[in-house]
Amino acid sequence: MKFGLAFASSAGTDQQSALDITRVAEQVGFDSVWGGEHVIRPDSIASKYPYSEDGAMPGDADTPIPDPLIWLAYVAAAAPTLKLGTCILIVPQRNPLVLAKELATLDHLTGGRVELGIGVGWLEEEFQALGIPWARRGARNDEYIEAMRALWAGPHAEYHGEFVDFPPATCNPRPVKGDIPVLVGGDTPAAIRRAARLANGYFPGTTDPAGLAALIEEMKRAAEAHDRDPAEIAMHAIFGAQMGDPVKGAEEMNTIGIDRVMVPAFFFAGPGGLDRLAEFGEKVVSPYAA
Repeated sequence: MKFGLAFASSAGTDQQSALDITRVAEQVGFDSVWGGEHVIRPDSIASKYPYSEDGAMPGDADTPIPDPLIWLAYVAAAAPTLKLGTCILIVPQRNPLVLAKELATLDHLTGGRVELGIGVGWLEEEFQALGIPWARRGARNDEYIEAMRALWAGPHAEYHGEFVDFPPATCNPRPVKGDIPVLVGGDTPAAIRRAARLANGYFPGTTDPAGLAALIEEMKRAAEAHDRDPAEIAMHAIFGAQMGDPVKGAEEMNTIGIDRVMVPAFFFAGPGGLDRLAEFGEKVVSPYAA
């Protein structure tokens, strides 16, 4: 079982802390570091955040939310063995050709270390501010992934869809392995179907072991319905309530069949945070290291 340091940009929000938390994560056995995103935080939000009991978006107007791709590019050289992931990138909000170039460039420069965690978004007010249609954002997301994969596969690519349409063109550099692994985030039936269709990994938001086990079984059935081997889809899970007893929590995750545990970096923010991260690595990560 692998361990990713999730939402690391929420803890490493300045020049030095970003480098420090990434270096320590690598030293103590994490395999990856992940950044999340919101382009803006609207002052007025009626949309319900799906992962809090009260539906309120975490943080406030003073909470930094760095762009994940720029943040990952900044820390990449500080920890040259770590995978670099997004959890998540709101793909429908971005131009797919520009995003394909950004991701491929980062992957090329880092030797094939990029993983793309995606979501279709929950914050309608953010879409409105960006001028992106809220309706059919799931279909838009799926076309964007297809179009990016076409550009990554080779020169003279073309794509003709409802939301993306371009004649033969070449995007260079391309990913080291010809593609970038895609993880789909979310607990909904639509997210499960999307992961089963197009993803290399699945990342639900629940931390409840019983809920995770149920979602994994749903994912397996959905993968088989799309003629895919469920083992092709790596299972990820957030490590939230498990921090109360992290050793037991890791054992539960391993038993359930989680391939990568995603540990929120904010547990290691503030005074003494790097020491707590090192201790977590020794007690929890090391026993699962290959």
